[in-house]
Amino acid sequence: MKKVLVTNFSGTAQAEGFLPWLEAQDVTVEYLDWRGWEGTHCYCDAPAQERILGGLPASLPRLRWLDSGDYHYMSHLLALREKEPFHLVLLDHHPDNQEPAFGGVLSCGSWVKALQEENPLVRSVLEIGPEGCPDDIPEGWLEQRRRERVYVSLDKDIMDRTWARTDWSQGTHTLDQVKSILGRLLEGSVQVVAVDVCGALSEEKGATPEDLRINKETNIALYTFLDLHLK
Repeated sequence: MKKVLVTNFSGTAQAEGFLPWLEAQDVTVEYLDWRGWEGTHCYCDAPAQERILGGLPASLPRLRWLDSGDYHYMSHLLALREKEPFHLVLLDHHPDNQEPAFGGVLSCGSWVKALQEENPLVRSVLEIGPEGCPDDIPEGWLEQRRRERVYVSLDKDIMDRTWARTDWSQGTHTLDQVKSILGRLLEGSVQVVAVDVCGALSEEKGATPEDLRINKETNIALYTFLDLHLK
């Protein structure tokens, strides 16, 4: 049975119409509504982390939609549920391995660094998209990790505005380029244990009907592709 996790902090999944679309396709949605929680916007403080971790279902769907890039730190919290070693593949326009601006508070820009420091199961991190990083899977990377476990995290801001409208600066990848990268990860040489997706623009931050339409269409295209290939 089709199943997806949707976490709601800013209301984008509803505003875009993506959540109603999922429900109309008879997808089983594990919907977690955390809108309005203190300590969660861009930065996730310790009480909010504990509350989020305590609210996650015992069994997580392998496909996860995480709201806008302001909440990309959810990838860190979800990856903490992995029980065996894994590699992280991050598709993003920004490096998310920065020092946190406020002490040890988890943020959308520091979660990768925190994950590497706090989770000994992380074997390596491959960042695709940020300045100074490859824009595709490096030659030989998949072969060197054959049959090993991989967690994939996609921020749609890696794509240009034809395909995504986000509240951060954006890259130049097309939807087809992103699907090509995902397709090679999912073809079977490595074991993809989960894929999460973030990147959106909320009505509160000025999303127009056109912004919402584009994000909905790209979400549907990504969901349809991932549902078909994530075995």
